[in-house]
Amino acid sequence: MPVLIEAKPAPLVVDLARTALVLIDMQRDFLEPGGFGESLGNDVSLLAAAVEPCRAVLAAARAAGMLVIHTREGHEPDLSDAPPAKLERGAPTARIGEAGPMGRILIRGEPGHAIVPALAPLPGEIVIDKPGKGAFYATPLGAVLEAHGITTLLVGGVTTEVCVHTTVREANDRGYRCVVLADACASYVPHFHETGLAMIAAQGGIFGWVAATDAAVAAIRSA
Repeated sequence: MPVLIEAKPAPLVVDLARTALVLIDMQRDFLEPGGFGESLGNDVSLLAAAVEPCRAVLAAARAAGMLVIHTREGHEPDLSDAPPAKLERGAPTARIGEAGPMGRILIRGEPGHAIVPALAPLPGEIVIDKPGKGAFYATPLGAVLEAHGITTLLVGGVTTEVCVHTTVREANDRGYRCVVLADACASYVPHFHETGLAMIAAQGGIFGWVAATDAAVAAIRSA
């Protein structure tokens, strides 16, 4: 059913039957106190603020029967899918695969790799494990969206300027319309968040649209 979402740079009509909710990397290591993100000196409360907006739109999407997709950034335990340039970043004791506060850092299956309990996937919901920042690189995401006839993505997650932005840019190049939910995204650096959102909606929506979660939820419920 077509619904109208109030957004910047302009409202847009989306068909919920061809729209997917994509929640990016809402993982314990990034969002929770005592996780890897906090161990690097970040204020994780800035990211945790996106949990409730994500939960609200997730509940609405589930109730409407929309396709829901979760992503997690992480690597195989043997690091075979991690390029050397990525493995060499950071202090030697804080690199991918090293022991972190919640298990090995960015390794699939470790406690810190899991999605936060408030947003835990339900049985049958799609979880995309990605080795890079974008959700399309080296993943089946494109095939999943094509199989479901998806044309529009509602996007939330962390961080705004890295994994969210990279995924939106990838999606834009593949012909998908992206609506980024401003308060359902977050960054450890607030001005990166604000600038990242501004870049998406700039120049008439060069990469997509930006909307408040409440606007998206209202539109979904109107159906």
